[in-house]
Amino acid sequence: MSNHILDALDPEQRNVATLLDAPVVVLAGAGTGKTRAITHRIAHAVSEGRYSPTATLAVTFTTRAAGEMRARLAGLGVRGAQARTIHSAALRQCQFFWPKAYGVAFPAVAENTFGLVARATHQVLGSSDTALVRDLDAEISWAKTSNVTPAQYVEMAEGRSVNGASAAQVANVMTLYEKAKLTEGTVDFNDILLCNAVLLSEHEEMAATIRGAYRHFVVDEYQDVSALQHRLIKLWVDGRPDVCVVGDPNQAIHSFAGADAGYLLRFADEYDDARTVRLMRNYRSSPEVIAAANKILRVRSGAPGALQATQPAGPAPSFHGAPDETAESADVAEWLRAQHAAGTRWSELAVLYRINAQSPSLEAALTERGIPYTVRGTERFYDRAEVRQAIVEFGRFTQRDDSAPPTDVLGAVLTGLGWKPEAPSGQGRQRERWESLAALRTMLAEEAEKREEWTAHEAMTWLQERATWQAAPVAEAVTLSTLHAAKGLEWDDVAIVGVREGMIPFVLAQEEPALSEERRLLYVGFTRARRALRVSWAASRGKATRSRFIADQVSGPITVGKPRQTTSVRSRTCRVCGNPLHSAAERKLSRHEDCEVAYDEELFEALRDWRKRVAEETKMPAFVVFTDATLQAIAEAVPTTPSELLKLPGIGQSKLTRYGDGALEVIRAHQAN
Repeated sequence: MSNHILDALDPEQRNVATLLDAPVVVLAGAGTGKTRAITHRIAHAVSEGRYSPTATLAVTFTTRAAGEMRARLAGLGVRGAQARTIHSAALRQCQFFWPKAYGVAFPAVAENTFGLVARATHQVLGSSDTALVRDLDAEISWAKTSNVTPAQYVEMAEGRSVNGASAAQVANVMTLYEKAKLTEGTVDFNDILLCNAVLLSEHEEMAATIRGAYRHFVVDEYQDVSALQHRLIKLWVDGRPDVCVVGDPNQAIHSFAGADAGYLLRFADEYDDARTVRLMRNYRSSPEVIAAANKILRVRSGAPGALQATQPAGPAPSFHGAPDETAESADVAEWLRAQHAAGTRWSELAVLYRINAQSPSLEAALTERGIPYTVRGTERFYDRAEVRQAIVEFGRFTQRDDSAPPTDVLGAVLTGLGWKPEAPSGQGRQRERWESLAALRTMLAEEAEKREEWTAHEAMTWLQERATWQAAPVAEAVTLSTLHAAKGLEWDDVAIVGVREGMIPFVLAQEEPALSEERRLLYVGFTRARRALRVSWAASRGKATRSRFIADQVSGPITVGKPRQTTSVRSRTCRVCGNPLHSAAERKLSRHEDCEVAYDEELFEALRDWRKRVAEETKMPAFVVFTDATLQAIAEAVPTTPSELLKLPGIGQSKLTRYGDGALEVIRAHQAN
């Protein structure tokens, strides 16, 4: 008989779903459908009466992953099962049981520990240097997740370096930090796990209640668990066989935070009858991308442990040297524009890099060419202040009037918050805020198109559900992200920049085991690409020092030209006064914004009206059509042919094809009047 839950799985995934009588360890390679396997495991067990949904706990390590799991389970008809991050599940138990155990409410969770660490650092080291405090904050987190107390730190910290601070000084900072939290009556994120472990270890009656409530466990991303997390999960499971852990040792990239892939690899040894299932069929990437990724790990395609491609053939990954970072960023920007012109959506393009400091050069290159982009950060979409405020105001509008269309309500809300359809020039927080609100607007508009007579109240309920799932909107823009933040995501076409010695592998990670983790980090980057992969590096001190990790994939000599001088965006001058230009908007106009050049303001407004209509018809932000600076350039030049239009800054072949005829028609109509 056909089983719609199991029929969607390959043989190995089906094993994951049906092995319900013993502990299961799933070693799942990148793109092999692990989330599908474990959600179908839960759905199959529920349909067979083996699992009670409310007694099932699926543990993840990001809120986004938990939301995705809940959404998939709902799609399979399973409601009531808990899919939570380990911190969320532990906090819920602590808040409920702590008053029963100790007669007081569980302490508040400190939203930001930086200030507490800064005060402790100043007391011990006489300095509150931001970099030093940040490093000590990370070291304290590592110690707690590794079950290392301040008293044990000096002995356990051999070989660790924290911005010049001695082990004894770090231990003293840790001690003062703990005292400061106690004085404030707060706990940090790691304390949540510690307190939950204490409840389970020291209060048998409460432990029995918790274990009675949750009897079926699935734990994702087990290669990223720390000693503390592994201990807590074992306390939850308590030796019972109904547990499935999933992970990929080849994607273990968080040892700096205390993660240890050994807990995944040794998990089966802790149970007599544990079963191990390997998922190696990759359903994401082309054979060419898979072959390149296997080479990064030095695994021969077809060998045990190598990813197996299932997708159609695609282009071979390309490797490029550049004379400097500015040239590298410009080349990547042109590649992105070409990929988009060939049909790839902006939202299916990404640029990945090792550290955040590599982002500004890329942002400048994309801004110069009018390419929309968004920088992926650590802050969750629905936790951003502007998004929270917009949703709250949307709810207030809804309470006053539920009859207005949801898109009109959100439009009024965004106007009230000062948001405009045109993106602000430059970078920084102002642009990030604009991007967040633009993404919220686009997300609601796309959903409204699918629903007839959708009320504002229904839209508010939908928004709240999306926020609960952390189902963030996908902006129609190129994603810029660090390699670490890109884990778990995927795009059609991916560029990885800065793949040179000193960056990948990083200059501070030149010995094992750190060197192998750097290799795995690049492997994670390669396996984000579904189809096209571009890898590049810039010369360092005139030398094309490509990373040792890709040396066997780059054949023949690499030609690196001279650094760009006359074409550098920083060196352009105003065509009116001759002085240097500073902003992207000025470079687009080829003049300072306050250097007056006569242009027909009526034509400019006509072009703005046309752009607004196009943006509304295509459901895209207006700046994606043409920015204000580009419209001003058109109004000044008054081109009458496509070739004249193509000569203007900010207009490439792709935009000419899409919007050129419309812009020229506006000009002709204006001249006719």
